[in-house]
Amino acid sequence: MLYDAYEMQRSMLANASAMATFGAEMLHNPANPFAYIGGGSVVASALEVFAHAAAPRGKPAFGLDSTMVDGREITVREEIVLKKPFGQLKRFVRDGIEVSPKLLIVAPMSGHFATLLRGTVERMLPFADVYITDWRDARQVPLGEGRFDLDDYVDYLIEFMTVIGPNADHGGAHMLAVCQPSVPCYAAVALMSADKHPCLPKTLTMMGGPIDTREAPTSVNTLATERPHSWFSQNVIATVPMSYPGAGRKVYPGFLQLAGFMSMNLGNHMISHWEMFKHLVQGDGESADATKDFYEEYRSVCDMTAEFYLQTIDVVFQSHALPRGLMMHRGRKVDPAAITDVAILAIEGERDDISGLGQTRAALKIATGLADEKKRYLMAEGAGHYGIFNGSKWRNIIALVVEEWITQHG
Repeated sequence: MLYDAYEMQRSMLANASAMATFGAEMLHNPANPFAYIGGGSVVASALEVFAHAAAPRGKPAFGLDSTMVDGREITVREEIVLKKPFGQLKRFVRDGIEVSPKLLIVAPMSGHFATLLRGTVERMLPFADVYITDWRDARQVPLGEGRFDLDDYVDYLIEFMTVIGPNADHGGAHMLAVCQPSVPCYAAVALMSADKHPCLPKTLTMMGGPIDTREAPTSVNTLATERPHSWFSQNVIATVPMSYPGAGRKVYPGFLQLAGFMSMNLGNHMISHWEMFKHLVQGDGESADATKDFYEEYRSVCDMTAEFYLQTIDVVFQSHALPRGLMMHRGRKVDPAAITDVAILAIEGERDDISGLGQTRAALKIATGLADEKKRYLMAEGAGHYGIFNGSKWRNIIALVVEEWITQHG
């Protein structure tokens, strides 16, 4: 019923958005005499803001067609290296560039598409041969493709690293986890270390990840711990409707995740839309477009499988299995002490309201088998959660540290 109600609302808003777009275009048309009436631009701007907020959205494109390497513009094209039921390994091939460190950027499976990391990829392209985990919307995966849980996530990461392979020119490939995948990335590295896997990454960088959510718990952590595990299973899991390929699959809908994130900072989001409205009235299309671009990506959401979501709630947020040394992968213990050769960089944002200060840094503490010179911590002053991997602080400060770390241990 929950998903069906959402689909009905989405259909109604799509029609309303189309009508609002038509109205805004009419009022902006120089051939329309009402466009010159004092309130015409105000009404048109209001309609445009509503149309943008109510419009349906699908999976965005990365749109990264070129990059600059040593002062030269290099063509970039996307290549699917490996396709699996719940995600694919995507590579951004830079034509004519042969020697660079290989970098796997692990995108979060937390309700948004991998394109949320467009800025992350764009910044690293001049430096590295970039791959990314392009997770699939669970409502698009037929039931016949089976399940996908946290154990499968770890297996995918190990397989992706194996496909990327060791980098002979730079001594090994590298892994960068943004937010949620920090835990499965850490688990994958621990398991690969214990197995002396030939494709073990040389470095693991974790940015704003919930390694130990007992440290500086945020409202996200509180939400995940104040109710029993059974509550989540009964109240936030829905069934994909018949109109999608994944009909019948149990999922945690992306629209619920988006609603949760929006409600956390509702005042800020309302102010952003008010500012967009003012920019449109003033004719400042460039500033309005910047806000539109952000929300175009932010509102593009996808579903997670119920088993992945519920296992993550249990392992990461309620039992704190990894930092307590209790995490298991298919009956095998995940031992952080097994990590002895992978240089770990932990990055946190001073104003992160999703993963509090200390949650990612905990990864360094529990890696008891790793020498101090292979550990580094960076606290990005003034950066919020999104600002760790996007924006000026990421481009001008944080990315430089990541590149230095990779170069030092590559």
